[in-house]
This record gives sequence, C-alpha cells and structure tokens, in this order.
Amino acid sequence: QYIPMPVLYGVFLYMGVASLRGVQFMDRLKLLLMPPKHQPDFIYLRHVPLRRVHLFTFIQAICLAMLWILKSTVAAIIFPVMSDYPYSEKVPAINISMDLMEQEPFLSREKPPMFLERHTSC
Repeated sequence: QYIPMPVLYGVFLYMGVASLRGVQFMDRLKLLLMPPKHQPDFIYLRHVPLRRVHLFTFIQAICLAMLWILKSTVAAIIFPVMSDYPYSEKVPAINISMDLMEQEPFLSREKPPMFLERHTSC
C-alpha cells in the first residue's frame, strides 16, 4: 500500500545523479581535473580562454556553497519574503468590454482580414 522511504530516496538519488550528465557546471568541474590535451571539444572552450572558464566555475561554486550555507541557517526564511517585494512602478490596466466581443466576434466576420485575402484561393 505504501512505498518505503528508502526506495523513494533511491529513486530520487538516481534521478538527480542521472540529470547531472547534461549540466554545463558539472562539465566545467570535470575540466578542472582534466589535462588540456584530454579535454573534450566544448563550444565555449573555442571562444573563451580556459582560465576564464575556470574562474567562472570557481565563482559559481562559491555562490552555490554560500547558498547552501545560508539555507541551513535561520536567515533562510527571509528569501521567500524578499521575492514578494511589491514593485514601485504602476502597471496600466487594460479593460476590454465583453459587450463589444459579443456584438462582433472575431470568427463570424463577413469579410476575412486583409492578410488572408492574398494567400487564400477561395
């Protein structure tokens, strides 16, 4: 009737590890340990120097570690609150009268639109 928790954890672990294969961050982490002559031909390595790629990977790993540490503290409760901060700019509202839509629906016009007249043979 119920699925055991170790089975669920195993399925989620497998799905997580299997999804890491196509992630560029993981590819760049592998590049840190790989000698330059054995590196695969990634498109970003053609356009960006290897030192810049390693620098970006290092910065991204530091940010990931900071988020992980922050998530385990009491301050983690602040982040959902910060994302709901109201915007200061006023967005204009668009009011469309439904009476106009009922009087002249788009699909029951007698004459087709101009762009359809040129391309239809009927």
